[in-house]
Amino acid sequence: MDFKLTQEQHMLQDTAARLVRDTYSFEQREEHRQSPRGFSYAFWQQLGELGLTSVPFDPAYGGFGGNGVDVMLVAQELGRGLCLEPFLHSVIFAGGLIEQLGSQEQKSELLPQVVGATLQLAVALQEPQSHYQLHDVQTRAEAVQGGWRLSGRKSVVVAGHCADVLLVSARNSGDSRDQAGISLFLVDPKSPGVSLRVYPSLDGRMACDVLLDQVSVSAGAMLGAPGAALPALRYQQGRAIAAQCAEAVGSMTATCELTLDYLKTRKQFGQPIGKFQVLQHRMVDMHIELDQATSMAMLAACVADQPDSDERTRTLCAAKFIVCRAARYIADQGIQLHGGIGLTWEYVLSHHAKHLLMVARQLGDDDYHLQVYSELMAVV
Repeated sequence: MDFKLTQEQHMLQDTAARLVRDTYSFEQREEHRQSPRGFSYAFWQQLGELGLTSVPFDPAYGGFGGNGVDVMLVAQELGRGLCLEPFLHSVIFAGGLIEQLGSQEQKSELLPQVVGATLQLAVALQEPQSHYQLHDVQTRAEAVQGGWRLSGRKSVVVAGHCADVLLVSARNSGDSRDQAGISLFLVDPKSPGVSLRVYPSLDGRMACDVLLDQVSVSAGAMLGAPGAALPALRYQQGRAIAAQCAEAVGSMTATCELTLDYLKTRKQFGQPIGKFQVLQHRMVDMHIELDQATSMAMLAACVADQPDSDERTRTLCAAKFIVCRAARYIADQGIQLHGGIGLTWEYVLSHHAKHLLMVARQLGDDDYHLQVYSELMAVV
């Protein structure tokens, strides 16, 4: 396969890489991580000013009109810099849901703000018992005069503590694991009855659990038709998985570069440890895993915006499976080849390792995607 970028794509990648390189050092990242928001709002605005948050959206709403490969280029550079900003969850996942399900009025109102990075979104789809199953929804939506009343609990909502709008899945009909009967709502996190339990995730990013206690929303807060949101949730999660694979490749690339540089500079027995053949072989194994993950991330990016199909789902599951395995392997080997320093919180490699372990468990782990892939192969 001849995979070449266009001139515009090279410019897009250079813009993202230069922004991260010039404004997002490890020390600055640590300051952002320890702030109440958990990321840099100034950097978030810079992403909007440079048009990076506009990449996946239709030009009718101020977007760039980019495809999955364009998103891959931005996500990869954000992953390389370990950027904390919720590009994946706010722009790709939540923004994609609004663009797919929203009415013309909703899209005209919300998408230009997402494009300009003046509106931050968060997706509240997972529940404590769901284990990656988007149709396992116990949160209920009860029809009332003039709107809906929501009750239930959502878990691990990334950056939900500072989001302007939450996209909440809730069941308006059927049992808790039925495929039909799931709707999607726009919820103001400051509404009466909404409470958040905020905590840091494994890699330092902030997340929260959302408790909904008889939360009233208007009829206009629903995205799409009642009870018909699940296909869009699965489709947009596929786009988010493709972007996440690219982000992980960026982080894995940085991990390999850090490890190789350490092998060249750390001396033992009077010579750099990189001269020992067994360590060279382990470094080669890391690059083999990185090359495989990079190829699968490219493939995922190429199919991310295709119409929904079993073949698209199989490809995305295969990509996530390979990237999950590669992420864990490269994180483990990077720490092993560094020794004790690889575990210290003051050294950037440990943060890459934690992030890669987190990526391997978000939006479905390797076991989950292998099972989905196998089930789809059985019906071919």
